[in-house]
Amino acid sequence: MPKRVEEKEEGEGGVTIKPELLDEILKGYRGPQDFESLFKQFKKAVLERALGAELTAHLGYDKGQDKPEHQSNHRNGTTAKRILTDQGSLEIEVPRDRESSFEPQLIKKGERRFNGFDDKIIAMYARGMTVREIQGYLEEMYGVVVSPDLISQVTDAVMEEVREWQNRPLERLYPVVFFDALRIKIRDEGTVKNKAVYLALGVLPDGTKDILGIWIEQSEGAKFWLRVMTEIKNRGVSDILIAVVDGLKGFPEAITAVFPLTQVQTCVVHLIRNSLEYVGWKDRKAVAAELKTIYRAETAEAALGRASGSGMSIDLSSNRSPHTNRRLT
Repeated sequence: MPKRVEEKEEGEGGVTIKPELLDEILKGYRGPQDFESLFKQFKKAVLERALGAELTAHLGYDKGQDKPEHQSNHRNGTTAKRILTDQGSLEIEVPRDRESSFEPQLIKKGERRFNGFDDKIIAMYARGMTVREIQGYLEEMYGVVVSPDLISQVTDAVMEEVREWQNRPLERLYPVVFFDALRIKIRDEGTVKNKAVYLALGVLPDGTKDILGIWIEQSEGAKFWLRVMTEIKNRGVSDILIAVVDGLKGFPEAITAVFPLTQVQTCVVHLIRNSLEYVGWKDRKAVAAELKTIYRAETAEAALGRASGSGMSIDLSSNRSPHTNRRLT
């Protein structure tokens, strides 16, 4: 049975380029050595045609048509402009109007970098490359000579957005906030090091999650977290119902010093990890599975019932497990 070909609606999945147009574009194509040049020409043509369409929308009539009566503004040739793209530099012709009221949106006035170019600089900067290394890479890969000042402008603009995000106002109430750390690799003074990045993840009443802040500190301690709590409060948070933390000494006191009504709950993952330190290697997998079902119970009675059903006995007064005869929590 022949396969049924589903026709896509016009515009579905993006713009569809007709095969006849591709055949016309590739008429002089001889091999991979022509691809980069051909792609640049195609990109130039598309950009110029899109800018022309913007000017048509601005003026209200198509190129080649007579302008409407009583309208003084009209097309006034083009201006050559060199822009930097993620494939290298490109010379384009930007259309003009007589009254200079046309404000192109695809490539705005004064812009010299097309979408994607700044992203490459930011990605390399985030990976720890220096300004000089980024400059050398762009010249080697794309044949584009970029000044160190331009690279600094791009990265500085990002840092301004980062600072705005760090100081943005927060919600007045968060039902739950998780405080924890991630270990990531960061280039510092020419070497890559594993550093702890501390974060606060808040859960809003509708269930959506919000990163309240990210901090890098040499060492984690109660004084550091007290400073974080004070910063969060200064940014508008008046109450946190439940704060989920690890077992750091002094952490609960740092939280309640700023949010006295907050209930501090030790993270279940940390509780299980701490419990498994008292369990032999062969028994860890079985004990971890049992502990997960217990901690996920809705009530203390349900937890005791699950423990009994799994064969694990729990003495609430001693918190001992038959697997280890040691304290679990």
